[in-house]
Amino acid sequence: MSMASSKNLRKVVNKVLFLNQYTPTWRHIRNHSYTNVYMKWKSDSYFDSIESIHKSIQLKPIIALKNRITASPDSCIPVSDVSKKGIQLEIPIKVARFLRLYPSVFEEFIGPKYNLPWFRLTPEAAILHDEEQAVYRDFKADLQERLRKLILMSVENKLPLKIIKGMLWYLGLPEDYLDGNVDECFKVVEMGDGLKGLSAVQTKKTLSVIQKNALRTGVYNGGKMESISFPMFPSKGLRLRSKILDWLDGFQKLPYVSPYEECLDLCPGSDLAEKRVVGLLHELLSLFVEHSAERKKLLCLRKYLGLPQKVHKVFERHPCMFYLSLRNDTCTAILKEAYCDKMAIEAHPLATVRRKYIDLVKESKVILKNRRLQNHSFCSGEGDLKVEDTHSASQCL
Repeated sequence: MSMASSKNLRKVVNKVLFLNQYTPTWRHIRNHSYTNVYMKWKSDSYFDSIESIHKSIQLKPIIALKNRITASPDSCIPVSDVSKKGIQLEIPIKVARFLRLYPSVFEEFIGPKYNLPWFRLTPEAAILHDEEQAVYRDFKADLQERLRKLILMSVENKLPLKIIKGMLWYLGLPEDYLDGNVDECFKVVEMGDGLKGLSAVQTKKTLSVIQKNALRTGVYNGGKMESISFPMFPSKGLRLRSKILDWLDGFQKLPYVSPYEECLDLCPGSDLAEKRVVGLLHELLSLFVEHSAERKKLLCLRKYLGLPQKVHKVFERHPCMFYLSLRNDTCTAILKEAYCDKMAIEAHPLATVRRKYIDLVKESKVILKNRRLQNHSFCSGEGDLKVEDTHSASQCL
């Protein structure tokens, strides 16, 4: 062997020894690279029929109109105040027609000015509005903690105000929350490109729902990178091939990475990185009122939460944890655990009031049906009267 070859060999050996001294923390997952498995979507009538989830899309513009009315000094508004704000309020039809679709919530009358249709809340809707405001007042700390957790899941512990505004409905915060002075636990910061955002500071260790439940059952000691299995709730009739079951078993045994911990050393594209994403989505949905959200609405968080480009695939690859409902011409991601194990995830303080609003909105169909029947009876009566009058007149002639 020549002198040059021997010298090069020593360089290679020294380089290998040097690298072995600084093994990355993610090196232990070298045998857990990304496994490409395909899960066939299976419909589930139970999750497709949960009213609090699927009526939420219909309820959102109704609550927005209700807030416009209650914000008025006289608690009533002319239709002209909102007639041109249909897009802003996410109303797909003319606003006046939309208001008249829900007589159990909105009461129409001729106002004092302009001789235009005016609208105010029905007594039942006014009572629910007071209950809603009581929740905002009595559970202020709980609601703010949910927002704080959402911000802490972001890569830089800050989120743009426009992103947060789009999440207020899901978090159960009032739509004007960002208009006033935000709580002192948040700080308004500049995020570049003219964007303003909110930042939050993690003063103590924040545990996820998965970690809290694991601590309670004794399968978790509170350490970092411990293995925690996700709770699984397979839909009826869902059958997985043995290859997928073997992969899932190995996936469950991987360490759990909290969404509130930094994970800069995770190998992108690995099963461990996917387990962190699954845990983050689980925690995110657990913060929301209905423990669900339109999937397209969650995609706006991808950049700020450090999620992969194809994060939507995660919902499809884990059908025992998430259900994708295709009702209402949209795709809604639902956290199964919230509806299959009521003790696992704490109910949102606003959930009961939202359900009461949904029940009140359903009464509109009955009111409109009764009005149609009354109008039909009245018209039929008028027609009979005219026939009798004509017959009498002919006899007199």
